[in-house]
Amino acid sequence: MLVTIAVILLVLWVLGLVASKTAGGALHVLLVIALVLFLVRYV
Repeated sequence: MLVTIAVILLVLWVLGLVASKTAGGALHVLLVIALVLFLVRYV
């Protein structure tokens, strides 16, 4: 379960990097924040 979530987050992060070329990086920043909150909750 945890590995599945990590893989999904990684895919979303890569999509965020691609979107940063066109969307000004807003999606990437939100995904990084979500990842940090996820890690804080489970560590």
